[in-house]
Parts: sequence; structure tokens; C-alpha cells
Amino acid sequence: MKKISIVLFLSCIAFVGRAQKPEAGVERPKLVVGIMIDQMRWDYLYKYANRYGNDGFKRLLREGFTCENTYIPYAQTVTACGHASVYTGSVPSINGIMGNDWYSRQKGRLVYCVEDETVAPVGSSKAAPMSPRNMEVTTVCDELRIATNYKSKVIGIAIKDRGGILAAGHTANAAYWYEGATGNWITSTYYMKQLPGWVNAFNGRKMADSLYKLNWNTLYPIDTYVLSDADDKAYEGVLSGEQKPVFPHNTSRNAGGNYSVLPNLPQGNTFTLQFAKEAVVAEGMGADDITDFLAVSLSSTDYVGHLFGPNSIEVEDTYLRLDKDLADFFKFLDGKFGKNYTVFLTADHGVAHSPGYARANNIPGGVVNPTTSTALKNTINKYGLYNLIENFSNYQVFLNRRAIDSAKLNFQEIKNFFIEELNKEEGIHYAFDNDEIMEARLPTEVKERFIKGLHPKFGGDIQIVLKSGYYPYANTGATHGTWYPYDSHIPFVLMGWGIKQGRLLRDVNMTDIAPTISTLLKIQVPSGNVGNTVSEALK
Repeated sequence: MKKISIVLFLSCIAFVGRAQKPEAGVERPKLVVGIMIDQMRWDYLYKYANRYGNDGFKRLLREGFTCENTYIPYAQTVTACGHASVYTGSVPSINGIMGNDWYSRQKGRLVYCVEDETVAPVGSSKAAPMSPRNMEVTTVCDELRIATNYKSKVIGIAIKDRGGILAAGHTANAAYWYEGATGNWITSTYYMKQLPGWVNAFNGRKMADSLYKLNWNTLYPIDTYVLSDADDKAYEGVLSGEQKPVFPHNTSRNAGGNYSVLPNLPQGNTFTLQFAKEAVVAEGMGADDITDFLAVSLSSTDYVGHLFGPNSIEVEDTYLRLDKDLADFFKFLDGKFGKNYTVFLTADHGVAHSPGYARANNIPGGVVNPTTSTALKNTINKYGLYNLIENFSNYQVFLNRRAIDSAKLNFQEIKNFFIEELNKEEGIHYAFDNDEIMEARLPTEVKERFIKGLHPKFGGDIQIVLKSGYYPYANTGATHGTWYPYDSHIPFVLMGWGIKQGRLLRDVNMTDIAPTISTLLKIQVPSGNVGNTVSEALK
């Protein structure tokens, strides 16, 4: 009897021990890699596909899951908004990032999206101090850090400061960006007091010089390009130090000093991805059972696109080279993690055709600037206010309220008259009072984009909706920033751990990316999330 009691007692202890043993850890990939290709229109996945290799973009489409109809759900399609929206699952009206910069009436100036006077640059003596503090909600990277009690490593990397900072979020271990004055990667005291040794070593190699010395010629014979007849067009911009927008581009002249040119070259993407690979190795990302997150933004596609326009050999060659860079990057990830990593690729916005290209091909488009318009002149002449506009940014007009009050004029009357005059302008589709945005005469789905893009504290008095193909500036090169599909239709492709192979044709939003990754990782969605999980993509 005594022996039986002892056996039962030991059995109970063993059972309790098994019951109290922690369950197996949550299954997650070792590493998540977010790749943001700045200014990549969705159609670039296919426009140059006959020249892509099998291991870059084609591998993503072949092995991964592509959402063919992914759209930006707010109006101002610019870099900062795009990065914030992808990683927060939110929109400018909630996340606080209403543009690359926005006008502050309180400060009487533009506020840059990642400016922060409470920190200092690290790795530079002259760079402006930067941090994510202007973003008012968390990112998927923050939620991963919280879920793992801050054991996950999160690093953001981009030539543009806002591209690395906003993606990585508030709790990131580090964000790095490029300083054109020195050719170095830098950061701020928000993250650390000094650069890690591996970053200093990378900077010391002056890789930018080596890339400059390669010069920029076409990857293939120039007469085989889609736009082989477009290498010297009046609507293309010109690289610093050159006279014409033609190949070959002699970049070697910049070696040893002019590092500000690098972002305007496809080699800027090579440079960024090499730094990203070294970050993975040096920081031991994915080396244990706790998932890490690498947020990489490739900025050079945007610089090249702005300078030369989307219908240029320079843009085509940039994407052919990027395809090879991505293939090399995926091969690196394969070697480090096998099948135990997840990657997603998307863009912060697209781009419109150059006005000159549009005119040459009978496509609607042109240039209209409300700050030099007949509408403004007529309003000034009527009311005698020569400083009527305090600021024009993000396609919004801020009227000079102090000047109007000082002249003892009726603010609403002036605003209404100016709006009426703006609506007579050739390149303006519609101008409306932001205080009456719900009554704007626009289709519901379009009006909602302006509502989602309007932060209640940062909005202007008048919203201007340009006609399709029109810019407020830029006779050469190209730009973006509107709700039209050429600016708002972006790629969204996932590949790797936990991802199905497939193709989705229904519409999804940019804001669906963060909750999809959150669901994959079994973590809470970001605090301002308004998106939905693309469940079709997940195993």
C-alpha cells in the first residue's frame, strides 16, 4: 500500500510537471524582410518582364503570392505617407504622417515628417536630427518587439531618412540612412550614442567610390530597350555635371567627393542591399528562435524616376539592374535561412507620366500651379491682399488668416471666391473647402481618399484635386502625389515561410499589408490599424 501511494504521488508530480511546462513556442519565421521599392508602379512587375531573370521579380511571382490590385486608400501618394501606411496599417488622418512635410500654422513653417530637435545625429556633425516621434501610432515592427518582450531585433535601412525611420517604428534597435555629404550611413541618438563598429567599417570602405567608377551604361545593348528611341528627350532631367540625359553616364567624375549623386543611380540600390546584408550578418539577425524584422527601402528608383521620368531608358535600366540585385539578395537570404524567412515587396507610391511625354503622345496632362494661377491673381485683385496664401503643400492651400483679419475682410467670403476661381483653371478638376469635405462633389470612393488623408490638426483651408496627368510643377522628369491609379496602384507580393503560392485579383489596400504580416506572426495589429488581413495569402 505504501509503495502504491509513493507511485501515485510521483505520478502526480510528473503530471503536474508536464502540465506546468510551457507550451512550445509560437511558430514564426526567423526573419521577416520588408522591401519597399520607392516609386514602383504596379505595372513595372510586367513592363520589363521579358528582360527580367528567373530569380528576382519573376521568382517572387512564381513562388510567392501576388495581390494584383493593391491600392493606396488616401489621396496624397508620397514617400513618408506610404512608408507609414504600409507599416502601421493606417492612414494619414490617424497615423499623423500627412506628407513628407506639412504646414504648421502654430510654428509658421513646414514640419518635416521625421524631424526631432530633441535628438542629435550620430555619424555626422552636420546632418539634421531625426526620429519617428511624429508618427502617432505603432508599426508592425513595434508590435513584434512588444510581443517578444523586445527580444526581436528590428532594423530599418534606406537612403532616405524617412524610408528607414518610419518603417522601423518607435521601438526599433536601429534605423540607418544615407548622408550625401559624406557617402556614409548615419543614424541619431534616438537609437544609439555611436555607430556600431561594423557600420564604421562599412563606411570606411567608401563603396560609393567603387560604384561610381563603374560608370552607368545600359546593361544590354541600348537598341534592345523598350524605349530605345527615348534617350534624349526634352522632358528628361539631367544628372549633376552632365549636359544631356543620354548614355553612357560618366559617374566616375564623382568618385572621392560628390556623394550626393549616388541616390540618382541604380547603384544606390546595390549599395543599400549590400548594407542590408551586412546588417543581417553583423547583428546576428535570425540567428536564434526569436523572429527579427529587416525593413529595407530602396530609394534610388524614386530619384531616377523623378529625374528622368517613367518613360526613359534610365528607369528601364534601373529596374533591370534592380532585378539582378534582388536575385542576389534572395540568394543571400536562402543561404542564411533556407526556407525559414518571409519577404514582402511593395511600394510607397507610383508615378505619373512626364507632362512633355503626355503632350507628345496626346495623353491628358500638363502643369498647373495654384500659387501663380489666374485664380490667385483675380482673388488678390478683388480683395487687395498680396499675401493671400500662407502656404501651399500636399495640394492644399493655407490662406493667410492674419492678413485677412488685419484687413477686416470676411474669411469665408474670400475662401469661397478663391475656390470658385480655382474651379475655372484648366488643370484643376475640382477645388473644395476642407471644412465641407463631406459635401464635396466627388464620387464616394474618391472623396474617402481625401478624408483619410486629412489629419484634423494639419489640414489646409482648400483642397485642390488636379486633373489626371497634371502636376503643380515639374516640366522635366516626373512626380506623383495624387489619387489617380498611376500614383496609387502599387505591387504587393509575399514569398517564403507561411505564404501560399498564388494570385489574387480582388482589390486590397496598402493598409492591408501590416495586418497580414501581423496575422502571419501571430501578433497584435498596430494601434492605428484600419486594414484587413489578406487571408488568401497565408497557409
